[in-house]
Amino acid sequence: MIHILLVDDHPSVMEGTRMILELEGDMKVYLANSAAEVMEMVSSQSFDVMLFDLHIADDNGIDLAKKVLRMNSAAIILIYTGYEFNNHFNLMIESGIFGFILKTTNREQLVTAIRCALRGEVILPISLVKQLRRTTLMGLEAKEEQANFNISNKEYEILKEVAKGRRNKEIAENVLMSQRSLEYSLTSLFQRLNVKSRMEAAIKAKQMGILDSSDFNHE
Repeated sequence: MIHILLVDDHPSVMEGTRMILELEGDMKVYLANSAAEVMEMVSSQSFDVMLFDLHIADDNGIDLAKKVLRMNSAAIILIYTGYEFNNHFNLMIESGIFGFILKTTNREQLVTAIRCALRGEVILPISLVKQLRRTTLMGLEAKEEQANFNISNKEYEILKEVAKGRRNKEIAENVLMSQRSLEYSLTSLFQRLNVKSRMEAAIKAKQMGILDSSDFNHE
């Protein structure tokens, strides 16, 4: 028998989900509607899989998962949510959660997700996978662009000064060159970076990995 802990503060959702899962015949669902109840239950009994709503009355599913995983690092926890989840992906990975299941999934998808998690597989909605793929491709394009962009040490120093918001006169003094030479260098950088302003140049350089956040003035 697969023992499942379902955590949600919506009674209709809990009962409906329990009914769907227990129709499988080899699944037994236990219910909890608060973080306090969850902590009490996991300290006294074991569950094969846990489904946590992303938002419950006294906590959120990711923080609750972290607490449970500190008690049992082998716990298999899935976020079961009807809300937007993309912004929580990094938190999920860092916390050790196995994945997300949308409450809009049908019975077959829900059951399959649980069985896959039991096999140690990460569960992600296809919409999130597509977003991650776009992000990865953008990152690869930025790396390729950086590899094809040659920059001298002097130009690197100029970009760092630009990122700090310094004026041309200050930059020229700091990098030991005349203002006219600096202006020529900036014009060349703008053309090669395909930008039209100093701020655009700094942002583009950061996107390409030439500069990082510490190079910018955060005052």
